[in-house]
Amino acid sequence: MRVTYLESAAIVIEDEDTKILCDPWLVDGAYYGSWAHYPEPDFEPEDFNDADYIYISHIHPDHFDPATLERLDTDIPVLIHDYRWDYLREAIEELGFEVIELPHGERTQLNGDTHINVLAADGCDPELCGNFFGCTWYDTEAEKTGSTQVDSMAVVDNGEYTVVDTNDCPYPIAESVFQRIKHEYGHIDLLCHQYSAAQFYPQAVTNYDHETKLRERDRVIREKHELALEFIDIFEPDYYMPFAGEYVLAGNLAHLNQYTANPPRERAYEFFRQNVDPDEHECVFLNSGEYIDLETGERSAPFEPIDQEEKRRYIEEELAPRTFDYETDPMPTLSELKAYVPYAYENFEEKRERIGYNTDTTVLIPLLDDVCLELSANGEGYRYVTDVDVDDYDGYLKMEVDPRLLRRLFDGPHNAYWADAKIGSHIGISKEPDIYERGLFNCLGSFHTHGYDVETDADVEATETTEVTESAGD
Repeated sequence: MRVTYLESAAIVIEDEDTKILCDPWLVDGAYYGSWAHYPEPDFEPEDFNDADYIYISHIHPDHFDPATLERLDTDIPVLIHDYRWDYLREAIEELGFEVIELPHGERTQLNGDTHINVLAADGCDPELCGNFFGCTWYDTEAEKTGSTQVDSMAVVDNGEYTVVDTNDCPYPIAESVFQRIKHEYGHIDLLCHQYSAAQFYPQAVTNYDHETKLRERDRVIREKHELALEFIDIFEPDYYMPFAGEYVLAGNLAHLNQYTANPPRERAYEFFRQNVDPDEHECVFLNSGEYIDLETGERSAPFEPIDQEEKRRYIEEELAPRTFDYETDPMPTLSELKAYVPYAYENFEEKRERIGYNTDTTVLIPLLDDVCLELSANGEGYRYVTDVDVDDYDGYLKMEVDPRLLRRLFDGPHNAYWADAKIGSHIGISKEPDIYERGLFNCLGSFHTHGYDVETDADVEATETTEVTESAGD
């Protein structure tokens, strides 16, 4: 059995019977254009049309990438976890693929001796998920049992070699599942695990100065590396490959690359070499397109660190000039944006009440012409204010976003997701106190008009909306 590293979390696991393409994000432009690869891949998605299966762990764009799948053979069946909600399955089926949903924790035969076992990060335990994501209410509202967590992991074995692909599954939410895998499989030949941060923090925090962003970047990197040590301690693999969450920001966000918690791989390699006994567990970093043979431990080529100066040049000359799709949209008017708000607020409030979340933190979303939407998260409604001074608030979360992308976010998930825009660093965020209110961001994921027909171009609609919003919360 051998494992080939492609990009980020994209790998190929293959033996003489079966070839599995995992989480194929192979085309630049994930997260509304902001995420790109470096170095540029020297292969095309079509090069993997000989795969027997595609495994997609979860719906995040650096794992489920429609632009890549559109260039792959739709005759290749796609394996996913049997999530409680069907949004991932339906999105893949819309691209023309057959989707096979695999039950949590069941070792499934593919071809010959090759088996796959797909497990939910939360072990299908809604209490675990709720502790981290504030979503235990899914348990009572779902029509079927299944995972409430957005991520999954896979174990691939052929009776002789075993590979564990944890994707983005976070520790410690997945600790009990990790322990189960170790108990059931025993010896692990290769562990593929996360070691960096695929998130907006700290690069998109607008009230941090340069030094604070650098300090927080290094702290997050260290934190992620130390969590990765927990993965290694549990699985005790012969080989471990830190991967996933590797990206470069493009377009007008390219200047933020210096702050992302994505360290040079050689720097990460040194950390693991210093903290993990190489005689017990061997660290494997591979350049794109190279593989490790688990029978011999041999690599197709030695790992070569990238030239950081060449990377800087590529970012400045190739990535920074790129534009995002939404930047070609016409600029909305203030009235158009206001027309969305009452409907989005209704969905927001429904979500907030459903999960029982309440906070005195005020959400501030600048619109246009110095007008800012002031949104409460305790049932007191919303209003429009001008000349906002954040010092006037005891607690606030300010989210600055291009009005053209904001209109897409208001349109709803069929057009843009708040969470994806945040991860993609498209939203400038400042907050006081400086804490991450997970429940608040959970509710803001529903701050859109999906389910409503909003006639944003009608002046009368805008006028009526303004009158309604002034009294919202009464």
